[in-house]
Amino acid sequence: MRDLSPAEIHYVLNRAHLVKNKFKRYQAHHTLHDRNLAMIFEKASTRTRVSFEAGMYQLGGAVIHITANDSQLGRAEPIEDTARVVSRMVDLIMIRTFEQTRIERFAAHSRVPVINGLTNEYHPCQILADIFTFNEHAGDIRGKTVAWIGDGNNMAYTWLQAAEILGFTLHISTPDGYGLSPDRIGDPAPDVLKVFDHPEDACKGAHLVTTDVWTSMGFEEENEARRIAFADWRVDAKLMRAARPDALFMHCLPAHRGEEVAADVIDGPQSVVWDEAENRMHVQKALMEFLLLGQLDQE
Repeated sequence: MRDLSPAEIHYVLNRAHLVKNKFKRYQAHHTLHDRNLAMIFEKASTRTRVSFEAGMYQLGGAVIHITANDSQLGRAEPIEDTARVVSRMVDLIMIRTFEQTRIERFAAHSRVPVINGLTNEYHPCQILADIFTFNEHAGDIRGKTVAWIGDGNNMAYTWLQAAEILGFTLHISTPDGYGLSPDRIGDPAPDVLKVFDHPEDACKGAHLVTTDVWTSMGFEEENEARRIAFADWRVDAKLMRAARPDALFMHCLPAHRGEEVAADVIDGPQSVVWDEAENRMHVQKALMEFLLLGQLDQE
């Protein structure tokens, strides 16, 4: 998130409103005609692949899909060499990978912009889409309160970055041993981050309650231990009642009903998860357009 200034983030979000409105009106928006996006997946995905691929086609461009199994990345080619080669052949690269250092090494040797489709540490495209969705349903997120319930994972760290940049407060509640690392977060201001032992306290006064799976990709061996540790961190009707009456619920998906979220919450009237999922595509279209063309006049 910190690679974009607040003004650039606001531009991308505003631009996403325009491209989404045109999509809903079946109006062509081919600003990236004859441009090519390479998508590199070292981690599997449904939403990331579909949202980027459909989005690039809707912008008039083309997409090349690469996985570790069908490329030299799976044969131990240095990621720096892959970056040097692929970036000579395409206009834009999205990579979904493991450690943040891998995407940073890739970007350092790429000739073209590189988008973080997800790393173990951060998930900026998802948080951009979540903030865009909040804007649609509840207005400006500045000055609001977001409650994060569950694992201190890549989503939680990116929410914290967004809170620092865009001026809202993040309430976070995690089981012992699963919180944010002090070494990674530094010393956030009290009006940016508030940590709670009990999830119900974190939800009090929240404008948005959000969560993720208890066991993220790559941590499957910890699944049973996590199911026990996280048992009291399920977002259910009781937690939603602690939030504001008009609070929204979000989840980046896939969701496990009965684990991190109750079915009557994710399928209930406060849930905006399906808008949130669709909005990945529109925000990423605006982001790709911005990275290749800069800021454009609103049409």
